[in-house]
Amino acid sequence: MNFEIKPLNGGIGKEIAGLDLAGGIDSETAAALKATWLEHGVLVFRGIGTSPELQLELSRCFGELEPHPIEKFRLAGYPELILLSNENGPVGPVYDFDGVDTVQRIPWHTDLAFTTTPNAGALLRMVRKVETGGQTGWLDTCAAYDDLDDATKEEIAELEAVYLFRTGVEEMRFNQQGGRRVSPKNDNYPYFPPVANPLVWTHPENGRKLLNVSTLNIDYIIGQRNEAGDALIRRLIAHALQPKFQYIHDWENNDMVLWDNRRTMHAAFGHPVDQIRIVHRTTIKGNVPMGRVYEDADSAEAVA
Repeated sequence: MNFEIKPLNGGIGKEIAGLDLAGGIDSETAAALKATWLEHGVLVFRGIGTSPELQLELSRCFGELEPHPIEKFRLAGYPELILLSNENGPVGPVYDFDGVDTVQRIPWHTDLAFTTTPNAGALLRMVRKVETGGQTGWLDTCAAYDDLDDATKEEIAELEAVYLFRTGVEEMRFNQQGGRRVSPKNDNYPYFPPVANPLVWTHPENGRKLLNVSTLNIDYIIGQRNEAGDALIRRLIAHALQPKFQYIHDWENNDMVLWDNRRTMHAAFGHPVDQIRIVHRTTIKGNVPMGRVYEDADSAEAVA
């Protein structure tokens, strides 16, 4: 094994040290990296992401890469890399938080929780960090599930919740972030039908159960579209968001962080709109459905 596994100061993940990307990654090392990823959920690679080519080589150790479906978001010349940059203007909505116009503040969520099949993971590379803010956090939904009491595990074992695509944090029903939107709302998004996902999901590769409560997207529990159901969601979110399950990364240029999207939620803490942040991302394709399209969306249920 051509790398060292080191502890991180947080509730999930490990640091990978001593990995020589310039020398290439042999099949044995690639397999060991993937096994380490599946065991620990988040892997941090400090300072070795010095080029798109190295990021792509490392990313391919973990599965098939999925290009962004919209070509304008791809890095020129690298269809499997997503460019996330506000160099030519804000990316996404701008919010006033405590008097600071802020971009890229995205609450705790699982990528594509509003679809039937979430991606398997992603690898983020910091090309240009900001001086103020810009941290990214991950939390362990497997550990959060394991830490539930037996009565709650039994209560939620067969429950499903409806998850919706959100165009801004002001649309969230739970874990509201506050802040005042200062950019115009852009409704030019594709339509994503409501989906029903289980509150408890079994990881398709390591078999562990996880607590599925993507705070950005969760809307209500099927069969409990009332205050009792909402109270249960609030209780589960409060449990999952405990700091003991979290790792918060303070970026340096050329850092890379890999996460298992099925096992984790992550959050972007945002940064001032006038500071430039450039990130490259690869996405590892998911092949295992979590939920199902739910067109009816319990429209006949009364909200108590």
